[in-house]
Amino acid sequence: MKVVAVNGSAQKDGNTFLLLNIVMQELKAEGIGTELIQLAEGAPLQGCTACMKCLERKNLKCAIGSDPFNEYFEKISKADGLLLGSPVYFADITAGMKALIERCGFVARANGGVLRRRVGAGVLAVRRAGSNHSLASLNHLFLINEMIIPGSNYWNVGIGRLPGEVLADTEGVTTMKTLGVNMAWLLKRLA
Repeated sequence: MKVVAVNGSAQKDGNTFLLLNIVMQELKAEGIGTELIQLAEGAPLQGCTACMKCLERKNLKCAIGSDPFNEYFEKISKADGLLLGSPVYFADITAGMKALIERCGFVARANGGVLRRRVGAGVLAVRRAGSNHSLASLNHLFLINEMIIPGSNYWNVGIGRLPGEVLADTEGVTTMKTLGVNMAWLLKRLA
């Protein structure tokens, strides 16, 4: 079993990465393989243009070939689980994460619902406000694609502004650990 995690932060080693890493460590401890995609390392993702080519071609690819989305989607479509992470900017997820969600959702649905009954979870690094709306933005991808979302002991949020500050949020760290354990449990039950 494998979970692909996507870090939607422009700071590849910042708070969002740290939160994703906590979840991934719990998954690994439960025998689940993980792979991390860092959006900051590739060319910026463009949002969906509604060209409808994915509906025509049905080849598990987006017609936009000028960025790494198709490489990312190939990994996502083969995984048993998807873990999305984003910082909260202006009360929402990053533009890169939104672009990934738009295209991932469209291509998956255009190709027979390839994400159906997979496990999906989102985590957020937040300074203050906007986490509820942002978590909903991540969950919308999972829900429209008939994915199954594991819960945790609180909302999947870590609080901190400067890199590393989320590690001082003990409740947030516990929430991420619990999410990892629950995600692994769910993956094993669905296997």
